[in-house]
Amino acid sequence: MGVRKLGEDLYLYPGSPSTLIKLHEGKAVLVDVGHGSGRHKDLLREVRKLGSEVKALLATHGHADHISVAAKIDTPIFMHRFEFSIAESPLNRELLTFGSKAPEGFLVFQFPHEVKVHAVFEWNDELFGLKAVKLNGHSPGMTGFMDEESTVIYAGDSFFGERIIQAVGVPYLVDVELFKASIMQLHNYAIEGFLLVPSHGKIVKGEEAEKLLEFNLQRVEEAEKKILELLEQPMSISELSYHLAKAFGANVTPQTLALNQVPIRAFIAELYNRGMIEAVIEKDLKWKVK
Repeated sequence: MGVRKLGEDLYLYPGSPSTLIKLHEGKAVLVDVGHGSGRHKDLLREVRKLGSEVKALLATHGHADHISVAAKIDTPIFMHRFEFSIAESPLNRELLTFGSKAPEGFLVFQFPHEVKVHAVFEWNDELFGLKAVKLNGHSPGMTGFMDEESTVIYAGDSFFGERIIQAVGVPYLVDVELFKASIMQLHNYAIEGFLLVPSHGKIVKGEEAEKLLEFNLQRVEEAEKKILELLEQPMSISELSYHLAKAFGANVTPQTLALNQVPIRAFIAELYNRGMIEAVIEKDLKWKVK
């Protein structure tokens, strides 16, 4: 397993997430180093094969599966200012994905160590030959990285491959409208001819990219519609998580149901703010259509 060349001085090392390698002024910049006991060694080996050494690390966002290896690579890491506290605090990471400190081993991926962020950036900043692109909705500061010369966008978790979505049922997001807006922005980039690289899923371009983005958008819209149907009868967040997973044929595990409660809360907030549902108390906090 080695790197795939995407463009001039631009490479991709496979994984879930994959890692983008950008050679800039003779040194390597790694985007989303990922996780795994030996992944840092694999990445450093591939960089050496390219005749370079690592100068800096970039992260699309602060979720543990994207950054845990950063602690083993003695190189400055850069992250959007909305994400650095998520990266630096294991508790903040669990708060974002679980709502509180999570039971040990309960989340899909838990990483108990801190990752020291050396610098923060803003969207539209230029970083080592890459442009930081606003693609939030999956997380507060979710950032894509654009290589305009190679016409490539490393899109992080702003969209997902079909198999990932089918496994969990609902795309992980914290803001429905922001996630949808990012999908539409990516659709524009696909029309312009950009190669789109998700962190979890295969690289897509052109019509294939448009179809995959449409699948992501459609699943979000289907989830919203299904939630409204389910809320003809009052339901709690946990009940909705179970019924949505069953409706979409997802893997019904404690981890999947816990993870899906995050996007479901985002859907509930959106529908409540539109005046379409209301809160009720029936031995629990539940929600139903008005």
